[in-house]
Amino acid sequence: QVQLVESGGGLVQPGGSLRLSCAASGSIFSINAMGWYRQAPGKERELVALITSSGNTNYADSVKGRFTISRDNAKNTEYLQMNSLKPEDTAVYYCNADVRRTGTYSYRMYWGQGTQVTISS
Repeated sequence: QVQLVESGGGLVQPGGSLRLSCAASGSIFSINAMGWYRQAPGKERELVALITSSGNTNYADSVKGRFTISRDNAKNTEYLQMNSLKPEDTAVYYCNADVRRTGTYSYRMYWGQGTQVTISS
């Protein structure tokens, strides 16, 4: 199986920073795109940022210039550096990864369990 484990969430004041990590483990042959999503109370899950296996990135307009997605392919890990945080960034953040398992020939999306990010003074 494949597991994605997130870490780095917490409570921070407006204007502060947090760095989220998401480590994929298990019978992994390769990982295509990786991403971060978030879901605020009463709202639908939304895309925050994506990164391809070659390092191309895409961001939601609401986080451009403040958030940076990156990955370490050797460690099967992705990161989300979040700066200049705002109260409206408060949400549960989920990572996902498009994974090809060892011994298979197709990719499947896996999700982390979510980590709470709260921005409040």
